[in-house]
Amino acid sequence: MLELSYTSGPAAAPLLGQTIGENLRRTVERHPDRDALIVRSQHYRASYRQLWEQIDTLARALLALGVAHGDRVGLWASNRYEWVLIQFATARIGAILVNINPSYRASELHYALDQSGVSVLLMARGFRTSDYRATLAQVRDALPQLRHALVIDDDWRDFLARADEVTSRTLFERESALQFDDPINIQYTSGTTGTPKGATLTHHNILNNGYFIGRTMGYTPQDRVCIPVPFYHCFGMVIGNLNCVSHGAAMVIPGDAFDPEATLRAVAEERCTSLYGVPTMFIDMLRHPLLDELDLGSLRTGVMAGATCPVRVMEQVRERMHMEQVTICYGMTETSPVSTQTAVDDPVEQRVATVGRVHPHLEIKIVDPERGCVMPIGQAGELCTRGYSVMRGYWNNPTATSEAIDAGHWMHTGDLAIMDRDGYISIVGRIKDMIIRGGENIYPREIEECLYQHPQVADVQVIGIPSERYGEEVMAWVRPKTGTIPQSGELEAFCRERLAGYKVPRHWKFVAEFPVTVTGKVQKFRMRELAMAELSAAG
Repeated sequence: MLELSYTSGPAAAPLLGQTIGENLRRTVERHPDRDALIVRSQHYRASYRQLWEQIDTLARALLALGVAHGDRVGLWASNRYEWVLIQFATARIGAILVNINPSYRASELHYALDQSGVSVLLMARGFRTSDYRATLAQVRDALPQLRHALVIDDDWRDFLARADEVTSRTLFERESALQFDDPINIQYTSGTTGTPKGATLTHHNILNNGYFIGRTMGYTPQDRVCIPVPFYHCFGMVIGNLNCVSHGAAMVIPGDAFDPEATLRAVAEERCTSLYGVPTMFIDMLRHPLLDELDLGSLRTGVMAGATCPVRVMEQVRERMHMEQVTICYGMTETSPVSTQTAVDDPVEQRVATVGRVHPHLEIKIVDPERGCVMPIGQAGELCTRGYSVMRGYWNNPTATSEAIDAGHWMHTGDLAIMDRDGYISIVGRIKDMIIRGGENIYPREIEECLYQHPQVADVQVIGIPSERYGEEVMAWVRPKTGTIPQSGELEAFCRERLAGYKVPRHWKFVAEFPVTVTGKVQKFRMRELAMAELSAAG
């Protein structure tokens, strides 16, 4: 009898049966004078007591504005202290926070606000070259449900003054009526395969996920966590903020968006014990000249997530950044987000080459994408997750929900994975990224890991592009190390010594950067579009 790729997580520590506001209140009672939030770009610092008082004021101001239980409140801004206050204030009054991507243009903004029915929008003046007020003006007339649009940089003080119109008793009564299974957050997926879908998450979903991420990393109130990843994404607001608050740790925010120097300085000067980032962020920090000048000795752990984590990068992060206990997290927005995570005491080979094992109170299985049957141990298939972390569904989109969550309440991730006999998971690609060349299945991750070993390769992404003869051919986009000029023939020979011939890239492209999302995720679909356009133009 073959062993099957199914496992469930430990359940020794109970789930938190609390709302986000209840959990924050308990942390404030235990650690009122400890640092809670530090936003260096705004020169902002608050203890847990001060954070609670500011959130209380904001929550009452929102009530004065007429925000009811279940109303959608949009938040369109990059990382700033007000973002954190709004995150917790909306949770305390039972409003549903709708995260708006800071890079959205007018059509994307209209879609998110209209589809979710946002009635109150809190927004920055802009981000980088974008003028949010001008962008909103283009679509405001087509948003009849939008009653208020407040600019944080201009209206904040007057808005907070409205808190005096609402008593603490009124806020207490609202909080007392909330349930931890209430939806509290809508996050829109990237929409790379169609219109974005709003993953709808509850207190129970995201509070517990943040809490168990921190338990896996051994967080205590003494930890200080550097969070350069965006708040509008689960990485920032769950793995970051909710993780810290549920353990009484400090949130340290370097700036409104990722900058390698600002992040390294924040770690050194605030004596951070943990650091977060997607692989491209860690690659940029490893390449920065300040890395070896600053004292990063306070670091012990952190999270690398959001994209496939190259083994070579993980090894350098452990060695050069003192993050011996760095963990890899795997998941998706629809699962709050983390489903698997490496442990700080896992064998080194498992911590650098896998995404760990299933999280507490969750189940995972790997299935044949076509037939749905559970695959034998060691064979690739689609990874599915079930448990408390699975979203309520896509907002007002039952068709998309039923396509993603099956009758057994398994969330189908679209990721190709392999489980070993000890339950460790390796991600080998996306179902849509898998390359089928002449009937052979090729997993880009294997080729990427091979090329990372070449001394002239800083970063690499492998995609499949159309081929008349084979259906698809392998193409590698390579970002060379500074000062090197690798040749495609040399890299091809390097691969042929280590890979079967059909896996060796036929096409090569050398680039300074890859197309990425605002969170740093590489957009392979965009790479395919660009490659196909170039090949077509070349005849």
